[in-house]
Amino acid sequence: MAAIAALMAFSPQAGSAERYFGADLSFANEMDDCGAVYREGGVPKDVYQIFKDHGANLIRIRIWNDARWTDYSNLADVEKSIARARALGMKVLLDFHYSDDWADGGKQVIPSAWADIKDESALADALYRYTFDTLTALDRKGLMPDMVQTGNEINQELLGHADWKDRPINWERNARLLNAAMKAVHDAGAASTIKPKVMLHIAQPENVEPWFQAATAAGVTDFDVIGISYYAKWSKETISDLGATIKRLTRAYPRAEVMVVETGYVWTRDWADNLNNVLGDDSLALGYPPTPEGQANFLVDLSQSVISNGGVGVIYWAPDWVSTRCTTRWGRGSAWENAIFFDFHRRDELLPGINFMNHAYAPPPN
Repeated sequence: MAAIAALMAFSPQAGSAERYFGADLSFANEMDDCGAVYREGGVPKDVYQIFKDHGANLIRIRIWNDARWTDYSNLADVEKSIARARALGMKVLLDFHYSDDWADGGKQVIPSAWADIKDESALADALYRYTFDTLTALDRKGLMPDMVQTGNEINQELLGHADWKDRPINWERNARLLNAAMKAVHDAGAASTIKPKVMLHIAQPENVEPWFQAATAAGVTDFDVIGISYYAKWSKETISDLGATIKRLTRAYPRAEVMVVETGYVWTRDWADNLNNVLGDDSLALGYPPTPEGQANFLVDLSQSVISNGGVGVIYWAPDWVSTRCTTRWGRGSAWENAIFFDFHRRDELLPGINFMNHAYAPPPN
């Protein structure tokens, strides 16, 4: 019987709590304010409820330090988002960007409030205090996240400047900052009933192993999760290559879980507005056409590769960022509507790609 049970496929709903399937819904509150209507079977439905019903058990939410160019992804907005997820029994991953704007694999720009701090110890203290105070404030309202990213796509040196793009990482400084941020998470969790796991997040799998080798050599070791962004547009690795990378990571860092914390794939070449889309034909992977079925198959195959190689889950980025009447600094509408889970040809009707979260995956080999 044990052998038979080991061969049975598992569902994320019935599987181990260590496996995570979900979405980054950081846009959801803004989309609601902009009049977005999400439909399933033609019936309007709350977007958080849709994801819960289709297998999501983890919702990812970003936070900026002081982004005055938007009313969202601040502490008040995060509180609202976490409350929405918790009301439906879903866990939360809080993604600190440690910037006043988008931080990613190409830029890590220090918040303006800390830009004049030259002393590295003082800067580490500011980072610690901000992280600790934010988590403590959330905990006081019963909103402590279950997992915390100490930085978003931190391929470059944390709390850097715009002209640091090609500058080698100063690992003594970087380790001091990362260790301060991670300690803040663990210290805040020590006084809470929820002990958040700490994730370090790197963009594109080919960058992960060299980054973690350098990080651990510099003394960055107190992490619980390795998070990877995987987009066919920016990565040279295939889904199979990604799986091999994950397998090596699980062996090199046996204490850490590994997951794809950002991904996305197009379901159409069409546009819903005049705002340029981030993903186009340059984001296609061989064998996965830009169709609803192509998107769904890409996500199932990606998730199976993650699981088969010891990874613990997949999170989809911004599947709710539909085109609305609202205008951002980039233009009116969405720059992602061809990679969401809602069909703008059919009044934002749900697409099949969302079902990657409750697919019955084969378990990893023993």
